[in-house]
Amino acid sequence: MPGPLFPKILIPVDFSQCSEEAFRVGLSLARVFQSEVLLLHVVDTKSLTTLNMLGLARPSEEAGQKKRLRHQARLNARRLLGFEEAKGVQIRRLLAEGSPFVEIARTARTEKVDLVVMGSYGGQVGNVEKIFFGSTAEKVVRTAGCPVLTVPLSRRP
Repeated sequence: MPGPLFPKILIPVDFSQCSEEAFRVGLSLARVFQSEVLLLHVVDTKSLTTLNMLGLARPSEEAGQKKRLRHQARLNARRLLGFEEAKGVQIRRLLAEGSPFVEIARTARTEKVDLVVMGSYGGQVGNVEKIFFGSTAEKVVRTAGCPVLTVPLSRRP
């Protein structure tokens, strides 16, 4: 008898409403398929470098910036793990640094992930976020090497 359809599900989050919606959907799938969940947040060091180059942040403060972002990511991940839907689901937290789509695709391959569940903004937010986050989902779909389920922000009341 074959094992579960998706033994390992990767859920990358940026802690936005859309990624939280994807987290909830991923947890539902994990329950159905009895999957292990990998909760991934990527500290976008490319954005930090850009801010530094534009003079909006000092290069000498980059280490401190990364430390604060990692700390905030741990706090936000802990908040997600407190969701009622997370109870009883095996979840492993991962934190990476770099370009989000590169790190998501790399994690999908190195962890031998069977499914990626991630938010897709679908034009629900302003142009800058749509350009960056929408293209992240699109790039992951093309490079992950496994099925990718993109979840739009729900229009529930």
